[in-house]
Amino acid sequence: MDNLHLYHVLETVLRMEERFCTADGQLIKNSIVEAALSLQPNLIKLLLDNDELSANFFSDVESVKVFDKVKFQRFVMNKSFLADSYTAYKNKIGLTDEDGRFLSESHEVVLSWPYKDCVLEGGQTKEDAKRDEIFWSETLAPDEINRLTEPKAFTAFKRYDKDGEHMVGHIQDTDNLIIRGNNLLALYSLRKKFAGCIKLIYIDPPYNTGNDSFGYNDRFNHSTWLTFIKNRLIIAKELLTKDGTLCISIDHNEIGYCLALVDEIFGKDNLKNIITVKRGSVTGAKVINPGVVNLSDYVLIYSRNSETWKPNRVLKAKARDDRYNQFIINYEEPFESWKICPLADAFANSYQLPKDKLKRQLGTDYDALLDEFVINNAHCVVQFATLDDNNISQAARNLKRISREQPEKLFRLEREGKSPYYVLNGKLILFAKDRLIEVDGKKTFSEPISDIWDDVLPNDLHNEGGVVFKKGKKQEKLLHRIIQLTTDENDWVLDYHLGSGTTTAVALKSNRRFIGIEQLDYGENDSIRRMKNVIGSTVNGQFEYDTRGVSVDTKWQGGGSFVYCELAKANDEFVEKIQAATTTEALKAIWEKMKETGYLNYKIDIATIDANAADFEALSIDNQKRFLIECLDKNLLYVPFSDIDSEEYNISDEDKRLTREFYKKA
Repeated sequence: MDNLHLYHVLETVLRMEERFCTADGQLIKNSIVEAALSLQPNLIKLLLDNDELSANFFSDVESVKVFDKVKFQRFVMNKSFLADSYTAYKNKIGLTDEDGRFLSESHEVVLSWPYKDCVLEGGQTKEDAKRDEIFWSETLAPDEINRLTEPKAFTAFKRYDKDGEHMVGHIQDTDNLIIRGNNLLALYSLRKKFAGCIKLIYIDPPYNTGNDSFGYNDRFNHSTWLTFIKNRLIIAKELLTKDGTLCISIDHNEIGYCLALVDEIFGKDNLKNIITVKRGSVTGAKVINPGVVNLSDYVLIYSRNSETWKPNRVLKAKARDDRYNQFIINYEEPFESWKICPLADAFANSYQLPKDKLKRQLGTDYDALLDEFVINNAHCVVQFATLDDNNISQAARNLKRISREQPEKLFRLEREGKSPYYVLNGKLILFAKDRLIEVDGKKTFSEPISDIWDDVLPNDLHNEGGVVFKKGKKQEKLLHRIIQLTTDENDWVLDYHLGSGTTTAVALKSNRRFIGIEQLDYGENDSIRRMKNVIGSTVNGQFEYDTRGVSVDTKWQGGGSFVYCELAKANDEFVEKIQAATTTEALKAIWEKMKETGYLNYKIDIATIDANAADFEALSIDNQKRFLIECLDKNLLYVPFSDIDSEEYNISDEDKRLTREFYKKA
């Protein structure tokens, strides 16, 4: 029997039972399946009373009717049963999957997800000025992919520096890059040139909260998100150096899923830290929440290889450490003659007052003035610490022993590439100067960072970089700390969800090389505008540059440059036109142009689609757009580098030359 007819018969019969329907008369699939699995008599009777349903879902076993609940469940859960208008249209023209089983059918618990081994192509469109992105998606099975991940041609080359925008003469290996286009395909285009070269990959992907418009049109919301992230991480891993780092900003909605995914790709042993980042305060409207107010995001830190990963030592501001309570009176003299006294004595002596009278004399200013004294004399302020035999060299252990034998003598041990050890009576001398950092241009005390970062939210995040992004912009202090922890000067930093450009802005201010990839054009809030602000320009005879964010901490004075380019569009031009269309007539005109190119999905039957034009027109305009995008061959969203000379793509000679230079091809 034809399935469509049987769907109709089953729907008619099930509507006879009120408990299977909502108040507005819609059938509830889950209730129907529950009734089938528990063999509820009312459902069994409904099915047996209909000859067609009885013949399809029951078997005769020695004159007894036996209900095949598994077959019935699969039939009900198929996407074609109770299909919406869009699914019904695709069924009619033959463009749909054979099976529509949902994840909820499975009673097994496995670390897997639908489409895991496929590629999820995703595109983005701008909704408004904040970081809100809609992703159209299409899952491509391996046998559907032939040219998707080939290197692509580039176009629209421009160089930006303090003198403005210029034509690009040559592509240098050291050029910073911002690439406009689909980030999955851009990553594959970077592979030949940058495999094994990137020291840090930082991403702030869409969080899949339901509020950021990560809207897929299927039931596998989490698993689709995982596939989207997985496809990009696989190629991103190839770009990392052996001692490289992957950092992912994530919130509580996806952290569990994300950990399982990245553990699989990078290895569980390469998970180094789960950083908790404070992103706000319990103020204003938040206190209305009767439950626990969520103020945390997370940064997952993974190494490419645990054996070679060596993060840098990073300090954060804190109150003065009282353990630094000794003072070298004659620091300028040779170390062998140093004399050490209590810090309080040195502080009192600076005021020419007895120690027991100093607090009374200074009053409430005492602590602030002592802090100032320590900061100004940090090279002389010290503490004594124990040398752990398990964590020091044999030479240091020997010196520790000798020092105890001569407790009045100060010893020094030179260390290659590190500051020397000063040892007195078996104790190591630690200097306060090594614990000072600059915050907002002022020296302050510090301590090593932990996995709780509650000090990276600036007071003026809204205005950082001269772009808005009220709810989607990452703070420069956060990126600065990540870059400090995982990279050194001139290392490469990559962000393929660039957004407002925080990563590239901080990388430039920190003297790192960078690559940013973004598909959207955010207009006045775009990464290009932000980077131009960071580099600076001369206005009315005055050189102006971005002084916000971490500019003071990095001593940023403007300058630098980057090359901008775009993936050369093929079918993606149709995607943009489809997304911009506002009427069915406009979409029909686009369809006629699409047919002329021949760059359509191999499953498309043009004649069948044209024969059902009335059904297409009956769809909502959103579903019309969705369908036309699905008709395009995603292997040809952008121009393959191998086809750069094809006249049909109309790539300019200059873009051909620069693309070849990028790939080092003659």
